[in-house]
Amino acid sequence: MNPLPMGFLTLSIYLTFSFSLFHLTHPLCHNNERSALLQFKQSFLIQDIDQTPSWNLEENSECCSWENVICNEDTGYVIELYLTGLQGSINSSSTLFNLVHLQSLDLSYNDFSYSQIPSAIKNLSKLSYLDLSSSNFSGQIPSEMLELSRLESLDLSGNNLQLQQPGLRSLVEKLTKLKELDLSGINISSPTLNSLANLSSLTELSLQDCQLQGKLSFLCVRFNL
Repeated sequence: MNPLPMGFLTLSIYLTFSFSLFHLTHPLCHNNERSALLQFKQSFLIQDIDQTPSWNLEENSECCSWENVICNEDTGYVIELYLTGLQGSINSSSTLFNLVHLQSLDLSYNDFSYSQIPSAIKNLSKLSYLDLSSSNFSGQIPSEMLELSRLESLDLSGNNLQLQQPGLRSLVEKLTKLKELDLSGINISSPTLNSLANLSSLTELSLQDCQLQGKLSFLCVRFNL
């Protein structure tokens, strides 16, 4: 048997090393998060087929390369998720809430069939951006949302939601890092609008159609601090 050319061996070693180095610097997504994403997808009717065409059940499928999924380049954990066009209900047992490293979650323009915002939202404690607008949520905004203390942007507009217990004051006192807040269309009872002064980092606030009363009962408030 003729020995392999030295150049071929060198190339093979280089490719093997490069492949290993790539996976050291670009870790594959974690199996539990891949499974959580797939189970979350399977719990809904997806109206827009372009949202998740590459999401599949193959064991070696790299979920960090899936549409609308972004992972941390160092750890491989899912840190951003953007999905629209979902139809179906959602509750605290959803595998979405297993993605505990999420920093940005956009589930706007879905149809969650008048579901309440699940209390398990508190599991996503690393969120800095949360958009649940126009997604057919209903009921009281859960107090557990106040545990998302890292939030800088929160949009709950366009849903049939109520902000009573907790009220606006509690939300403002807990979510002090908010820069953008949109509660348009939410029924806010007995608001204490003076408490908004506690949001020193706030730059944009929309309270359109919130049934507010008093001298600050205009449709849209914007701060440029």
